[in-house]
Amino acid sequence: MAHDLILAGAGLANSLIAWRLRQVRPELDVICVDGRDSAASNHTWSFHDGDLDSAQRRWIEPLVTYRWPSYRVHFPQLSRTLHSGYASITGERFAEVMVPALGESLRLGHSIESLGPTQVRLEDGTVLEAKAVIDGRGARPSAHMVLGQQAFIGQVLRLERPHGLLAPVIMDARVDQGDGYRFAYVLPFSADTLLIEDTHYVDEHRASHEQLRDNIAVYARQQGWTIRDCLREEQGVLPITLAGDYNAFSVAFADQPTSGLRAGLFHCTTGYSLPEAVRLADWLARQSAFEAHLLAPALARYGQAHWQRQGFYRLLNRMLFLAGRPQDRWRVMQRFYTLPAPLIERFYAGQSHWQDRARILSGKPPVPVGQAIRAALRHSPRHFGTPS
Repeated sequence: MAHDLILAGAGLANSLIAWRLRQVRPELDVICVDGRDSAASNHTWSFHDGDLDSAQRRWIEPLVTYRWPSYRVHFPQLSRTLHSGYASITGERFAEVMVPALGESLRLGHSIESLGPTQVRLEDGTVLEAKAVIDGRGARPSAHMVLGQQAFIGQVLRLERPHGLLAPVIMDARVDQGDGYRFAYVLPFSADTLLIEDTHYVDEHRASHEQLRDNIAVYARQQGWTIRDCLREEQGVLPITLAGDYNAFSVAFADQPTSGLRAGLFHCTTGYSLPEAVRLADWLARQSAFEAHLLAPALARYGQAHWQRQGFYRLLNRMLFLAGRPQDRWRVMQRFYTLPAPLIERFYAGQSHWQDRARILSGKPPVPVGQAIRAALRHSPRHFGTPS
């Protein structure tokens, strides 16, 4: 039996694709295959209200676990409240919605041995066929991309007493910086429960998990919080793109439709992937042809357009990572958060217009000018000694 579409991997992007197609294209025979035994994951995805349009916010609303009308940032010389909506989706809630919504089309516990544009071979020898297979099994290394890293460990903690936070703190850089830009990220889930992430923008992640856990414990003590229990822990290393050759990168999957991080669909500076996953799901729901030989080039063009829109953010990443001392990177972010709130909202949404870009780059830079110019010019992998 041939399906209309097989989604290889049941992560964020592919699960949203399957769910959106079930909502608006129920005539399609779509299955989502993953080797995991459970749809739940130790992960929290967040987004700003301005990252999505009103229709997109409506259709993902059942997934939203927590929502706040504002958020806070703290730096050594600046604290600010931004009155922009912020929302989070937990892995538990994601599974609670997806499992019943997708039903038998969600096939867990089936490890994939290999795949191609129209076929998936499982480790037990079963071969599944479809008009197209979309590979969404996570990011993959490429010699054609120059990456920094956003490494983090997060813990959901129950405290002895209420923490007193009324809004998330998405950056608290009043912490020891170490060998890169470090900040604490805090989401208040209830009066006495919160998520604390210790996050590092670094050239290469070197800190041990034990060190990151200790950092969380130290931060909690500094806030006057006493930890009763650690309810769960999540960790990850997200790619932060500095430069790349997208054409060379995409050759590896020229005939294979891809999605999510595997297709490079994320905000190059923040690492946020949920808004791009939502947009891709909407885009696929509007397609009329799902044959692999048509879908693969269409997705390649979609990815190329996203890559071009993200060029400004890669430039900023190079200035953040390559200009000035690593322990001074917080100064770049502190200056950014002095800018007007609408500009910051458009930045997170990946929709900075030319006036925003001029405003971000104008004035006295928080890094040495010469180093900033040299960093900006290193837009190709060959400027880093890697192939392009």
